[in-house]
Formats: sequence, structure tokens, C-alpha cells
Amino acid sequence: MSDSAIKVHQLNKRYRIGMEAEHHDTLAQTLFSWAKSPVRNYQRLKKLSSFEDGDSDDVFWALRDVSFEINTGEVVGLIGRNGAGKSTLLKILSRITEPTSGYADIRGRVSSLLEVGTGFHPELTGRENVYLNGTILGMSKTEVDRKFDEIVAFSEIEKFIDTPVKRYSSGMSVRLAFAVAAHLEPEILLVDEVLAVGDLGFQRKSLGKMDDVARSGRTVLFVSHNMAMIQSLCTRGIVLEGGSIVLDAPIDAAINEYVSKSEENIEKYALGERTDRDGGDTFRFQHVDFLNPETGDSLETFLSGQPVLIRLTYTCDPQATFHNMRIMMPFYTAEGSFLFMCSNHLVGEELQIEGSRGEMYIFLRKWPLMQGRYFYNLCAGDGRGFRYDFIKEAGKIDVELGSYYGPGMKQVARTPGVYVDFEWQAHHNEPQETMQAEDQAVVG
Repeated sequence: MSDSAIKVHQLNKRYRIGMEAEHHDTLAQTLFSWAKSPVRNYQRLKKLSSFEDGDSDDVFWALRDVSFEINTGEVVGLIGRNGAGKSTLLKILSRITEPTSGYADIRGRVSSLLEVGTGFHPELTGRENVYLNGTILGMSKTEVDRKFDEIVAFSEIEKFIDTPVKRYSSGMSVRLAFAVAAHLEPEILLVDEVLAVGDLGFQRKSLGKMDDVARSGRTVLFVSHNMAMIQSLCTRGIVLEGGSIVLDAPIDAAINEYVSKSEENIEKYALGERTDRDGGDTFRFQHVDFLNPETGDSLETFLSGQPVLIRLTYTCDPQATFHNMRIMMPFYTAEGSFLFMCSNHLVGEELQIEGSRGEMYIFLRKWPLMQGRYFYNLCAGDGRGFRYDFIKEAGKIDVELGSYYGPGMKQVARTPGVYVDFEWQAHHNEPQETMQAEDQAVVG
């Protein structure tokens, strides 16, 4: 008998885009539509035939010939850029959507946490949703009773457990949803990028719980863009690109493949041409330049401790005015660990942007990054959660070992990280015996 908990064989999922249904407001429009219906039906039949053959421009393939097996007790990271097909695959495994062809065999009780409040009924209270989720997992009321207090304590929403979920904030919903998914002991757990929600303390606690789940012998398929988190939890990685598996390997090799693909994407497209961005068309980052602040020349090599001037070029809708714009530029290691962020709101600088294009400047007196390779994101928002433009992994930089603490000072760090500017002081306290002898001499 096979020991596989999840077996996926030649899985395909395609969607037909466009071809919206027609809506008629008048009798004349309805009659005209009826008169031309034979032609329209023929055209739609032709498109549908093309769709079935997979040759139509209206076809989008979310998954293409995906096959893999995950053994019982394995903890596997599903890695890929936005649009690679990760969420579609998890939805098929969760039985939320059906594949176009192929199949996925699941052996065991499955709990999935794909987005905030997955599986929750908004009209029911938190307490009722805990029992509902337990029932869906096939658990008895006695089993849920045994875990209930632990779930509520972990979620830290005891005060609101009898409040309808529709009144929960997103943070409260994800706390309870994660607590339910992690504590009701499913044999297979599917998690999609939900640990990024909530405050830092809850994220740390959730990561610890995920580690406990991973060590308990349960099967976990985990999706995240945080490579450090993936690396700490998973032993194996499956890399998706364009709906297909490009690598199934030990986790370190999978992460290296993902990072190299990210670098290829950065090198292939100019920032203004990047399509893998989130936001509208009213504001767009176009270019990033790292400059020598004394000469204005572009920096070809970065050294720790040197002054750096960052120029952000943007275009925007000339008819729009952006009040209290927040620009954020966080820096990460190649594995996705956050290091530091430059942002106008951190230093109390309010931005009001108008016109069709412009530039912004960030000045760093001492470049804080240690030797290594780094990535940065770019985000423009309104401070209330709305993004005008967001580009993950907008660019990369390589930093060489420099003299952050001054000429002749030892630079011990040769791995990715940040230096901190600090001062050191020491005060000498004389031994107690010497102080007592001096006191006696004074008294004598």
C-alpha cells in the first residue's frame, strides 16, 4: 500500500476569459439580438471548440500537467511568483474547484487555510464556527470540546468568541481561523500565505505552532513568499512557474531556483514594464537609481558604510491628486527575511503628489547592508490599506564588504544582514577590597 497522503496526476486547470453575457435594456435590442443569434451561436460554438482544443486566445491555463506525490508526514513548501498557480492548486486539493483534467487523490482528513476566515459563516459566532469547522473535518462534539479552550486561548479573542464573525476585523478572523486549522488535528493541512496577517507577536506564535504541527507527523503543504519561513518549516520544495512544475527538490535547491527565477524576471523587464504589479494605473513607479550623492553618478558597486542617494522616478494621472501618500521601500535578504525599510511616514514626511511625473529621493548617510545579495520591494499607498502601486522584488543589489565603522576597523560580517550605528562606553569600577582599604585610611 502506498504511503502517499497526496497524489496529483497530470492535473490541468484552464479558464475561459472574456465572452461576457449580453444584457439588453430595450425590446429593440432584444429583437436585434434574437435576429443575429444564429451567427452569434455559431461564433460561440467555434470559440468553445477552440477552448476545448486549448488553442483559443480566450484560454488561460492556471495549471499545466502538474504531477507529484507527498508522503504522509512530509512538510512541503509550494513556491512561485504571483500567478504561478499555487492558490489554484490548493483550491483543487481543498475541493473548492474542480480540475479541467487529471486528478488529485487525498488520503486523510484535510483542513485548509487559504485566506482570512476560510470556511467561516459570517452570521455565526466564533464559537459556532469552531464547532462547524470541526464537524466538516469529521470530528465529534466531544473532540471539539476537548480542544475548544485551547483554540480560543491561542486566538486571543476570548472576549468576542460569542460575537458574529461578520463583525470581526481581518486580524481577528485570521487568528481564529488559524487556531481552528492548527488545533483540530487534521491529517493534512493546506496553508496559503496567511501567517503574514496579524501582529508580529501572533505571527511568531503561529510560526511556532506550524513548527509543532510539522514535527507532529502531519502532512503539510505550505505556500509563502517568505523563503526564510519556508526554509525553517519545510524539507522539500515544489517550484511552480506559469502553472507548471519547474523543480521538485530538497528545500534549499528549490529556494535557489526560485531566487534565480526572480533575478531573471528583474533583468528581463524594465521596472516601468513590469506586469506583475498590484494596484491601479493612476500611479506607477518607472525607475530606481542608486547614486553617489557627491557626484550624482550611478553606483556600480555598493560598499557597506558609503553614502547612497536613491532616486525613485514615477508617473501618475495628471487629473489626480494624492494626499498623504506613503512610499515604502523595504529591503530583504535573498531568502525573504526583512531587514529594514525606507519610508516617508517613518520620518514624519507627508507627501502630496500631483502632476504627470516626478522624482523622490532617499538619502542614506551610511549604507547599512552587509556583504551579500539583496532584493527590495516598492509600494505606494494611502496608509489605509489601498495600494496605488506595488512591485514585489522590484530590483536586486549586490553589496561588497566596506568600512562601515571607519578606516582600519574590523568588518566581521560576511553574510547578509545589517550594520547598526552605535556608540560604546565603559566605566571602570575599582575592586571592593581596594575601596574599603582607602576608606579605612581616610578614617585613620
